[in-house]
Amino acid sequence: MEHASERLRSLRRVSALTDFKEFLLRGNVVDLAVGIVIGAAFGAVVTALVADLITPLIAAITGSHDFSSLTFTIHGSRFGYGDFINKVIAFLLVAAAVFFLVVRPVNALMARRKTEPPIDETVRACPECLSEIPIAARRCAFCTTEVGALT
Repeated sequence: MEHASERLRSLRRVSALTDFKEFLLRGNVVDLAVGIVIGAAFGAVVTALVADLITPLIAAITGSHDFSSLTFTIHGSRFGYGDFINKVIAFLLVAAAVFFLVVRPVNALMARRKTEPPIDETVRACPECLSEIPIAARRCAFCTTEVGALT
């Protein structure tokens, strides 16, 4: 009896490991992992760009040699706005890069590959109940309101 229960536990473990392996090897999980790794690396590059190039340019304009250390104090509380501005600039650069290098090209590609037929302009909305009715209809089939035929 104990031998059978031990064998059943072993089979459950093998089944769980098989299911876990199938889960990990699905395309979307692997793609997500690759995206996270590349996103982290890209974020590090943009952070370095902001800290090493953009911040010194802004610091040259504002007269401060270390832009990230810009602060102000109110009633003894210190507010470090320079580092916050660095992070906002980094976020905007990442968002712009993703938009112009990923979103726009993918949208253009999808527009070229669009296989849906054009929208059929043979219906219109009933002014009373907003149901779709044929353009040539003089009365709505849903609420029986006279709508007049469009020509």
